[in-house]
Amino acid sequence: MTELKKGFQKKSNLAAFPFTAAQMPVLEDIDLTGYHQSAWKAYQALLFPNRSDEPWRRTDISALETGSFSLSPMVEKSEPPSTRFLNPDLTDKDLAGQVVYSSENPICSFDETLLEKGVIFTDFHTAEVEHPILVNKLLGQIVKPDEDKFTALAAALASDGTFLYVPKDVVIEQPLHSLYWGAGNRNTYINHLLIWLEEGAQVTFVHESASLDDASISQVLHDGIVEIHVGRNAHLSFVELQSWGSNVWSFTRERARVMGDGSLEWIFGAMGSRLTKNFSDIDLVEPGAKGRMSGFYFTNGEQHLDHDTQQNHLAPNTTSDLLYKGALTGHSRSVWQGMIFVAPGAFDTDGYQANKNLILSKHAHADSIPGLEILANDVRCTHGATVGKIDTNQLFYLQSRGIPEREAEQLIVMGFFAAILERIPFEGIRDRFIDVIREKLTEQP
Repeated sequence: MTELKKGFQKKSNLAAFPFTAAQMPVLEDIDLTGYHQSAWKAYQALLFPNRSDEPWRRTDISALETGSFSLSPMVEKSEPPSTRFLNPDLTDKDLAGQVVYSSENPICSFDETLLEKGVIFTDFHTAEVEHPILVNKLLGQIVKPDEDKFTALAAALASDGTFLYVPKDVVIEQPLHSLYWGAGNRNTYINHLLIWLEEGAQVTFVHESASLDDASISQVLHDGIVEIHVGRNAHLSFVELQSWGSNVWSFTRERARVMGDGSLEWIFGAMGSRLTKNFSDIDLVEPGAKGRMSGFYFTNGEQHLDHDTQQNHLAPNTTSDLLYKGALTGHSRSVWQGMIFVAPGAFDTDGYQANKNLILSKHAHADSIPGLEILANDVRCTHGATVGKIDTNQLFYLQSRGIPEREAEQLIVMGFFAAILERIPFEGIRDRFIDVIREKLTEQP
């Protein structure tokens, strides 16, 4: 596969992070320690990305106060964050397991009948300690630590996160859920999600990152990695919600690998943060692999959300379908840059991508950049991107029926998101996003 996203790297003016090698996770397993150490070396060698690098050209991180962050300390467990407040019935179903983690010790609960089938669902650090051979075998296969400085930092220092391993032909009927809670002034939250489904396995996994939205709190840094493997004939439904407060700067590198006749349903919802830079790639590596990526976001204030997606068709007869939709208010900005890549010999590829944006303020701005790189014959690849305002004819029609302007705008926005909302498998998650839409529309001047 050609390098599509790396450009000439120029030195940044950002100060160095105050982190040290001594802050790497303490592990007895030599191989796992080696993974973190090699990532730390990559982190030291790599420069901060800046706007001379093509993937970062539309995202300015020069205001990131890199020199002032500290790693959030691990402390004894007191009261956990209120999961009912953060996560009211998101899945509408009983959970097969849950992991809640933050700067405090993680809380894990799990259906014991699944343990007997060989399923592992726990926090990332516990997985490294209790299952070092398996974790070492899987870790870093999909996301390489040296992809950029933030990725290398996450690989070196992550002790938070979730590890999910589902053995061959195991079907988990009820969803799994993990919640990452971050808070505090100038804290740093680094996590690693490793999701591995063997051949014929099936599971639904909902992950949420969240913090309180307190404008008085100084910058908080989140840095993360997500690695996903979907084995042959396996199926994963992965719902990812980003609900960070408006002081959080979030950087994530995420990649999924789908094997022959496997399928991935990947839903990403971005509702918070001051700035988000997210790379989400899906590699379809064997015939029959399928991936559907759905994204929704709603920005307001000074928010800046940058999503960089790639659908890589690396084998014949693979299918991908991407739809990202967003609405923008205030002085916010969104960036979506997508690429469908078709490798030589990957005939019978069916790839689709679309990004649609609704601008609700004269100061908001959206960049939408689809792309294709096709190196094979007999393929069908299409893409599209739109940026527009509320249709005045629709607004007039609703107002002529006696609906006040604000309510009419809300109805139009809900209709705009309808296609994405239909893809979300849980009513609770749909309700959460609808509540955010209403809240942000109410905040408009």
